[in-house]
Amino acid sequence: MAKFLRGGKVVIILQGRYAGKKAVIVKSFDEGTKERPYPHAIVSGIERYPLKVTKSMNKKKVASRSHVKPFIKVVNYAHLMPTRYSFELEEIKSAVTTEAFQDPTQRTAAKKVVRSSLQKRYAAGKNKWFFTKLRF
Repeated sequence: MAKFLRGGKVVIILQGRYAGKKAVIVKSFDEGTKERPYPHAIVSGIERYPLKVTKSMNKKKVASRSHVKPFIKVVNYAHLMPTRYSFELEEIKSAVTTEAFQDPTQRTAAKKVVRSSLQKRYAAGKNKWFFTKLRF
């Protein structure tokens, strides 16, 4: 089988709390691990998307509506739908590791790094499709 679920691939979560949300694969485990003996991936995605911004809004309102709330999660391959898009994730890859899931403080620190990285991308206007809510 072709291994196309690699780091940087944008996917859509199909099951669970984050169903219908877009995420990017940070690290993939095709053979599984000792704790999780099934193929899975560490994903980082957007829990709450930024809201629409118009010209007439002031800077404070634009800043508040441009917030991104991220999530990090370990997801089974069966619950991921790959898209044609990919994403460069140098900053995110260093912060989100398997050790980040052991301790809640490390997890929150990883989320903060992901949040800052995603907000920089959103402000720069990169990957516009990734920051829009799925409509279906």
